[in-house]
Amino acid sequence: MNKVIFQRTKALTDNEFSYCAGCTHGIIHRLVAEVLEELNLTDKTIGISPVGCAVTNYNNFNCDMVQAAHGRGPAVATGLKRVLPDRFIFTYQGDGDLASIGTAEIVHAAHRGEKIIVIFVNNAIYGMTGGQMAPTTLIGQKTSTSPFGRTKEQAGLPIRMSELLATIPGAAYIERVSVHNPAHVRKAKQAVKRAFQTQIDQKGFSLIEFISTCPVNWGMTPSQALKWVEENMIPYYPLKVFRDDTKEEGQ
Repeated sequence: MNKVIFQRTKALTDNEFSYCAGCTHGIIHRLVAEVLEELNLTDKTIGISPVGCAVTNYNNFNCDMVQAAHGRGPAVATGLKRVLPDRFIFTYQGDGDLASIGTAEIVHAAHRGEKIIVIFVNNAIYGMTGGQMAPTTLIGQKTSTSPFGRTKEQAGLPIRMSELLATIPGAAYIERVSVHNPAHVRKAKQAVKRAFQTQIDQKGFSLIEFISTCPVNWGMTPSQALKWVEENMIPYYPLKVFRDDTKEEGQ
């Protein structure tokens, strides 16, 4: 009898992902879904779909999903969690959704200590709308709206959202991870699980920032994009736990 060693998580539907080749949204979806299944939370969870490349991820997750207006995921999540405190709520947002139009929403949700989880996907560009410069675009990075490369003088430095949110007292757990190789995929899953455990324990606001790829808008092959993440994004966006207030005193 053959032993099953790997299979599709039941927290994902049978719908195929619609993402471009080499995009790591699919890996991130898989990690979130695996955690939902392993913690037996699938039937108790409500996810918030963003505006961006993952706008139709309600077709992929096998839990209840709600579509939010651009940048308003944390506000929708706040309302759901307060009305349905026994449900587990997460938002799934890109850098344009969270770090641009939704900056005020995410800052105030963290400041209030809302007991929600934010999955923040940072690929340093607006992916769905044509590859424009994002708040997280690196200095020198070329986009459709910065064809000669982003400059500090014109656009300022790229915003580091995890570092910013970690200064807020209401934030309980903030970590930045990547999925550019298997070792980091495994570590990223543990971060997602820790975030959901933080909500189970009612500790407060959690955010997991994923450094992700956008090969098409970066003008790279999938393998080149993974290397670019390691050589360019991670040095500016270091992978680490920025805040962890989940442990009991004395631990």
